[in-house]
Amino acid sequence: MANSVRLFCFLFVVQLVTTFFPEARASEEHGGGYPLSESDLVRGLPGQPDVKFRHYAGYIRLREQDERALFYWFFEAQGGVSEKPLLLWLNGGPGCSSIAYGALQELGPFLVRNNHSKLVLNDYAWNKVANLLFLESPVGVGFSYTNRSSDLSKLGDRVTAQDSYAFLLKWFEKYPSFKSHDFYIAGESYAGHYVPQLAEVIYDRNVHAPKGSYINFKGIMIGNAVLNDETDQEGMVDFAWSHAVISDQLYRRVKRQCDFSSENQTTGCNNALSTMLQAYGDIDIYSIYSPVCTATLTKSSLHSSPRLVASPRAFSKHELWHRLPSGVDPCTEEYTTDYLRRKDVQEALHANITNLKYPYKPCSEVIAKWNDAPDSVLPVLRKLMKGGLRVWVFSGDTDGRVPVTSTRYSLNKMQLKEKAAWRAWFHNHQVAGWTVEYEGLTFATLRGAGHQAPVYVPQQALSLLTHFLSASTLPSSRF
Repeated sequence: MANSVRLFCFLFVVQLVTTFFPEARASEEHGGGYPLSESDLVRGLPGQPDVKFRHYAGYIRLREQDERALFYWFFEAQGGVSEKPLLLWLNGGPGCSSIAYGALQELGPFLVRNNHSKLVLNDYAWNKVANLLFLESPVGVGFSYTNRSSDLSKLGDRVTAQDSYAFLLKWFEKYPSFKSHDFYIAGESYAGHYVPQLAEVIYDRNVHAPKGSYINFKGIMIGNAVLNDETDQEGMVDFAWSHAVISDQLYRRVKRQCDFSSENQTTGCNNALSTMLQAYGDIDIYSIYSPVCTATLTKSSLHSSPRLVASPRAFSKHELWHRLPSGVDPCTEEYTTDYLRRKDVQEALHANITNLKYPYKPCSEVIAKWNDAPDSVLPVLRKLMKGGLRVWVFSGDTDGRVPVTSTRYSLNKMQLKEKAAWRAWFHNHQVAGWTVEYEGLTFATLRGAGHQAPVYVPQQALSLLTHFLSASTLPSSRF
């Protein structure tokens, strides 16, 4: 009788706890308490739809001696948390936020789609097939911070990769249940540098890593990615001409004046490139068939050219990344910025705990200098492929900034052995794009997608991810 009473009391307490503290019930359902960091659990996010999965946000301090920390937002998978892989998503820039773009405009479960306070549930969120982690990196991007202003002048590709690796080690300490999960990294744009370089650090460190620091790393997927300066620039010019953005005369002038294999370009080349970019002044270079947001434009700025650093090397990496696309509604970037600047939103996300001296911006304006960036990451891709990691590259085919021509030229430069010939791939009985399989690498296009492919073709992008994670061949027929 006494045992029965004790059992009844125990069950009553369990019911009480799981009724009034649903996160405890969620931990029980996920088995083993996935995940464990209740202090970062997001509660009461303004405008959030009701969901059954949990999400966490906060800071990871990189090293004990450092006064800097990176901000993250993590979403459990929608069902099967313990069985599904972990995917890290990175946006590029350099200096642009994976929270403001990837999480809230592209592939996260909650999307900003208007200037009201309500978030929209994404029917094609990537956490349907993976546990999804977004990171603002390096310091100075978004909510990620440093208390030493001198750090902002020391940033570059190398520091970004090292700090992102340090973040991952600390993140896995905070969420140890995910150490055994298959781990992948994906990203777009300048993440064509970030993703392979972080992957290389993980790959190298895993060789001698103790059990507690080993990352169960399986592969990378990058889209509309900066890969190789020479071919990126050549492909951008050819795309502009082949899509009727520039005239035959200007095309011939660029071809005559510019040698993209050279470190230095002539004044004639720089002038020709400036003229080419001016041709994009009235449209969205990142999605050439989409409307632009006129709400924030003045009459004079409507016809101004995109900002340009004259050097083609800088032109391939920097200024234009800060004029990013905004999705189906071309003003979404402004809505997202307003949302993330709200104090109640920041409090719910455990963000801006140091009260940054500058307003939140999707692309950082406080990074003082970018110190290093290799001309090409193709050697890194080769190294990862040789190491047996899964490597997929995709391209939205209406992007003029890192166009499909650039990506194809870059991959052709690798002279890879073809395993399966170029063909269409399908989703919902329609052509979703085209694909070719090489030994160690798969390339696919997303038909009708701009620079931020998941914004424009969300169903197809989710299908692509699903096939990447399962290492399965993209569908080759309508039925």
